[in-house]
Amino acid sequence: MGRFSASESFVYEQIGLLPPAQQMSGQRRYDATALYRPAVVQRARQLGFTLDEIRQLFFGFRNVGRTSERWNELSRRKLSELDDLTSGIESVRRLLKRMMQNCRCENLEQCGKEIFRSGYVDVAVRSHPAKYR
Repeated sequence: MGRFSASESFVYEQIGLLPPAQQMSGQRRYDATALYRPAVVQRARQLGFTLDEIRQLFFGFRNVGRTSERWNELSRRKLSELDDLTSGIESVRRLLKRMMQNCRCENLEQCGKEIFRSGYVDVAVRSHPAKYR
């Protein structure tokens, strides 16, 4: 059947994306029902979905039967997240360009004073996603 790294298959088993493997000659073996699941997981990872979001794809939609509807819902959420990130990136780009055009500071103390005076201190911090703060 399909080949996965031992660490990938173990993680996928731990979070319920793959059924437990049988051990044969020191190798993990999966039945045919598990063959295509890693392809779905890997594609979702390529698209930026977290393992929690992927679990939702497999198990999180009790009232939604069709896989296409599940993908659509997760995709809508991910696109909204990407729109927010894009907006933050654009804000930082504008700020960087403005600073490049307007900075005439001789030293960091003067720079800090100008940043503080202009009110730019909080703008850059809010523009970054929480994990980059």
